[in-house]
Amino acid sequence: MHDFLIMNTLGYPILSLLVFLPLAGAIPLLILKNDEAAKYWSLFITLVIALVSLPLYFKFDRTTALYQFGESHTWIPMWDINYTLGIDGISLLLILLTTLIMPLCVLCSWRYITTRVRPFFACLLIMETSMLGVFMALDFVLFYILWEAMLIPMYLLIAIWGGPRKIYASIKFFLYTLAGSVLLLVAIIALYLENGTFSIPLMMGQDYSSVFQIYVFLAFFLAFAIKVPMFPFHTWLPAAHVEAPTAGSVVLASVLLKMGTYGFLRFCLPITPEASIFFMPYILWLSIAGIIYGGFTALAQSDMKKLIAYSSVGHMGFVTLGIFVFNVHGIEGAILQMINHGVTTGALFIIVGMIYERTHSRELALAAGVGKFMPIYVTFLGFFSLSSLAFPGTNSFIGEFLVLAGAFSKSKIIAACAIPGAVLAAAYMLRMLQKVVWGGEKNPDQSYLQDLNVREIITLAPLLIFVLWIGLNPAPFLDVMHTSVANLIQQVGIAGADQQSLIEIAKLVIPQ
Repeated sequence: MHDFLIMNTLGYPILSLLVFLPLAGAIPLLILKNDEAAKYWSLFITLVIALVSLPLYFKFDRTTALYQFGESHTWIPMWDINYTLGIDGISLLLILLTTLIMPLCVLCSWRYITTRVRPFFACLLIMETSMLGVFMALDFVLFYILWEAMLIPMYLLIAIWGGPRKIYASIKFFLYTLAGSVLLLVAIIALYLENGTFSIPLMMGQDYSSVFQIYVFLAFFLAFAIKVPMFPFHTWLPAAHVEAPTAGSVVLASVLLKMGTYGFLRFCLPITPEASIFFMPYILWLSIAGIIYGGFTALAQSDMKKLIAYSSVGHMGFVTLGIFVFNVHGIEGAILQMINHGVTTGALFIIVGMIYERTHSRELALAAGVGKFMPIYVTFLGFFSLSSLAFPGTNSFIGEFLVLAGAFSKSKIIAACAIPGAVLAAAYMLRMLQKVVWGGEKNPDQSYLQDLNVREIITLAPLLIFVLWIGLNPAPFLDVMHTSVANLIQQVGIAGADQQSLIEIAKLVIPQ
């Protein structure tokens, strides 16, 4: 049907199944009267979805950059709006990350959520539908509907089950992301008027004017930079993380932030390549600012959840740095780091939630010295802390190494400015680890604390496996994305970029 789409040959519509199964799973939660039954049902559905997603990895053709497992049905023909789904090597790993994280979100909420249990799990499942759909949609209208649909359940998770300042945090999250969504809609309408179609692949590689690319890129950039969030658009993130329940923080860190960087890869680079090249230096310096700012701010925190929230600003700075150096090492490192951040930071938020359930505090001072009474807990904390600071042998080391390698080939100055971010990560993570494991001379009484139970160990174990698997053998993950990344770089046309055209763009946009 489409020359950019390899139609699904599995015998069943796997992508539609993944999109609608969570939504269908949310419906019985409206009927069930028993909270415990709702928990088991939610766990069952999310595990089924995770199992259903596995054929995507094993049946994925690594030799083509075309979109695979495709489905396309006419939706609104008069405006050329279609229900079109497909995935490539860039979106595949993000889909698998989402399906892995959701059962763990159910498990970490098992005892944490005590009020309105059924609506809580319904919100999680509805969010899974929208998140998976965003990574599969190849029609801009479908993409935008799913992008917006994610806002409501996330807003409810913070506003209903959040902390003391939940109303402030939820409204700030909603307003920031809604502002970005309005700009995204403007860019989509402009592209439709230019192309006469909402098909995302058909919009790529078109010969748009320089001025048109500039304005569309700016609308895209602001929408996605808020979602990442890039410095200085990050101020909604710490409040949302701190006030959200544990599962909300995990979903936010592991998946929602990746929608912004996915937008850069899927839309900014292939649809507006000249504008991407023109704005590259500014975005690289904003990425450096985010890395340094996030590191220093995290170092100043006494609240463990705030510390990890600000560390996300720094880690996502490495991702945007890798994307906008426009080479294979940088972009592959950025995609891998998106997965790494989802695994490691999601695990750290779960760990903070576990200590909060026991002490009803996230303050480092009150968690000092728990290693004496919770050895299993601090073992997991140690591994995930080392991963967060990119210790060799862990997943984040591979991602950061590739990003820095790509940055060095682009600009030694840019790469050198990013290195202090890695040093700061070691400083704030080791400080937290030392405080929690050993504390000081006068630690609070922790003798009443119970170590992790079987459910909590099962929640963290899969994430630890991926920390070590990616860290020691990243090839299976890099192989999946390699062809799609090479095609993306070819679409942007970096190698043959006409420098004179870039000068002309600058003259059009910036007064000389």
